[in-house]
Amino acid sequence: MAIRQPRYSKEEFSRRGKELYESKIRSQVEEGNHGKIIAIDIESGDFEVDEDTLSASDRLVARHPDAQTWFIRIGHRAVHKLGWHGPIETT
Repeated sequence: MAIRQPRYSKEEFSRRGKELYESKIRSQVEEGNHGKIIAIDIESGDFEVDEDTLSASDRLVARHPDAQTWFIRIGHRAVHKLGWHGPIETT
């Protein structure tokens, strides 16, 4: 299997993904999919929605083997949360 190489800077990659999501995709997927992951090919505009990044990506790459894939969690600003999330309870 060939390794896909990025063809865009990080900034351009992110700009294209956000623009596609906001202008063409969000209205199609937001209802009933809150919290799910969307994988978007930033070149073709095609996308897949699933419960996790791997499943969404696998289906998108099956259709577009050279996809430049950008992810977002529907209804959130990012795919994953980083940092402190509150105290851990111990018993």
